[in-house]
Amino acid sequence: MKRTITVKGVGTASAKPDFIVISMNIVSKDPEYVKAVANANERIALLQNAIIKAGFVKEDLKTLSFNVRTAYKNEQNERGMWVSVFDGYECRYRLKLSMDMDAKRLADTLTEISDSKADAEFNIEFTVKNPEEIGEAVLRSATENAKRKAKILCEASGEKLGELISIDYDWSDIHVASASVYSAGNMVRGIAEDAAMPEFEPEDIRSSDSVTFIWEID
Repeated sequence: MKRTITVKGVGTASAKPDFIVISMNIVSKDPEYVKAVANANERIALLQNAIIKAGFVKEDLKTLSFNVRTAYKNEQNERGMWVSVFDGYECRYRLKLSMDMDAKRLADTLTEISDSKADAEFNIEFTVKNPEEIGEAVLRSATENAKRKAKILCEASGEKLGELISIDYDWSDIHVASASVYSAGNMVRGIAEDAAMPEFEPEDIRSSDSVTFIWEID
């Protein structure tokens, strides 16, 4: 029976954010299916007009998901029992708008979105245009880390590291985003067109992942 050593390598990588992703949710609810969808579409049209005012084209607003479901609420009936009652149709769009890193353009865009009356919930993420590069760097780092650990353990035990037998990795998506939070509410409303923009430098992105390796021991 072959002797083996199993080591988990942990890799890390960092990068300066160069890309902004604004994720938006539009939720519309109505007792009638057609009206719920129509209302959501009207609000999306308002969003499209808003981003056009900010210098984008309509097609820059991408749809990530669309879902319509029946909504229910709990009510007490005449016997005092809680029952589930139909509460209309809920139409939900998830949308995305991306741009290169530019604090002034970001503020202008959020101003237009906020003033559009589309009533969109939005989240801002600072990331990189090519996340695959960070992912590859993380995996290389994890591989080097595992091999270094394996060699140290073998040397300390008076053994010799042999051939690599297997690599176990689940290929999960590596989160590539800055931990910095841009508080849009107070920063975009009421800003004069020629006003100085606040300095905003998002924290560097730090990503990590792990890979498990098994080597023979000679």
